[in-house]
Amino acid sequence: MKSQSASLVRASISFPQEIYQSLERLAKQKKVSLAWVVREASERYVAEETAEGGEVRKKEGRGTAKTPRRTP
Repeated sequence: MKSQSASLVRASISFPQEIYQSLERLAKQKKVSLAWVVREASERYVAEETAEGGEVRKKEGRGTAKTPRRTP
C-alpha cells in the first residue's frame, strides 16, 4: 500500500501576514496542521471552481491577489 506522502507534491507559497495568522489560528482550533487547513481550503476551492466537465469556470473580480491584471 502506498503512503499518502508518496502522492503529495511539496509547494512553497507565501501569504499576507494576516491570512497566515488566521490559518494558524484555524489549525490550532481544529487541532490539525496548518498544511491540512491549506490543503482542505484548496480542495474546496478547486471543487467550487471546477465545472462538471472538469474545466475551470471563468470568474472575474474574485480573490485578493495584488497582481495587476492584463488589459487588452
